[in-house]
Amino acid sequence: MKKKIVLAVLAMCMVLTVGGCGSSAKDTDTMAEKETSDEAETTEEQEDTKADEQKKSEATRLVRVKDIDKYVTIGEYKGIKLNNTIEAVTDDQVEMQIEYELEDKAEEVTDKNGTVQTGDLVTIDFVGLLDGETFDGGTATNYDLTVGEGGMIDGFEDGIIGMKKGETKEVPLTFPEDYFSEDMAGKDVVFKITLQNFRRAPELTDEWVAKNTDYSTIDEYKAGIRALLEKDAEEAARYNMYSDGWNQVLESSEIIEFPEEDINDCIAEFKRQVESYADQAGMELLEFVESQGYTEESFEDECRQYAEYKVKQNLIVQGIMDAEGIRLDDEECLAIQDELIQNYGKQSLADLVDEYGQVAVDESIGLLRVEHFIVENAEITELTSEGDQVGVNGDIQDSSVDEEETIEDAPEAENADAPENSGEDEITTAEEGEEES
Repeated sequence: MKKKIVLAVLAMCMVLTVGGCGSSAKDTDTMAEKETSDEAETTEEQEDTKADEQKKSEATRLVRVKDIDKYVTIGEYKGIKLNNTIEAVTDDQVEMQIEYELEDKAEEVTDKNGTVQTGDLVTIDFVGLLDGETFDGGTATNYDLTVGEGGMIDGFEDGIIGMKKGETKEVPLTFPEDYFSEDMAGKDVVFKITLQNFRRAPELTDEWVAKNTDYSTIDEYKAGIRALLEKDAEEAARYNMYSDGWNQVLESSEIIEFPEEDINDCIAEFKRQVESYADQAGMELLEFVESQGYTEESFEDECRQYAEYKVKQNLIVQGIMDAEGIRLDDEECLAIQDELIQNYGKQSLADLVDEYGQVAVDESIGLLRVEHFIVENAEITELTSEGDQVGVNGDIQDSSVDEEETIEDAPEAENADAPENSGEDEITTAEEGEEES
């Protein structure tokens, strides 16, 4: 799907979207009530209990159908080979992170004789004049920029160096010949710049470290930053491994036929999402769709394409859960649920469901749980990479070494316990899968 509106809907629908696809609680109420009514000899209390349990069980399935094998042949999902490739943290990355944190702690220069230096964050007003007249895009107020980063045309930032707070200065400049606006390319202009204030990052000293961080010295601070970056690299590698594992299973699974009720559910939900965009734009659905470059027919094709991918995903996830005895209310799924609540900034499951819908929450938990299961049961090779180089178990080798040979010769790693997933990688997984489909 290439259109931006469709990608936006995909991002919302794949994980924690409003409503979601799959069987609804309303549909399962009828099923539950029918089964309980057949138990004429049970007590009223037993009937109510059974109805509640049945409703919960049905509502937590990701597809309406129970005979998953009729609709999809699921590829091998246990014992697949995965690489846990961790990007090595370099000294430059540590220095860049420290520089970023110092800039974040920048303080306003209050010395009345203080002047702007390269690296300072300035707040300015400016007016650009071409032949004495203002031009489009040449005027701004309360504009922030870091001097020396090259965010403006050549000479603009150099003209601010040496200015004092409150000073106004005229800076003559020439727009580049290859400037994107043909009207301004090669033109001589004058910028009238007023410096409102400027901030400067502190110098990195042991004193600053002790006062502003949990460390006492520069060396301790750098070691701590490196440890945090290494932890981030390990988490990123695991998230990539989850995505790779899921995509292997997705690609090796084949649809036999689609359950049309589930397809229709997803098409309807897709259209509801696009309608919400249309409403925000004050347009009717078809009018909005056409404004995005679709015809009515091509939009219907996109709806079907999305629904087929989504239903395939749900069939595979539900099929693996059924085969492995996984339920959305088991201990690991509840842990994933708690993590989603935290990562989405909610106070409770009810808050999460209120915003995104029960079905969407269930789908997200189910997909995350299956990704964990795939990784837990995979053959994992530990790799370390740095730029174009890759090595086994921390031994970085020249990139000219054939990766297949390197991995093949490596000792098999113990199956790693899958870490808790932040949930953010699911959007990437879904979008990647959509592109592949």
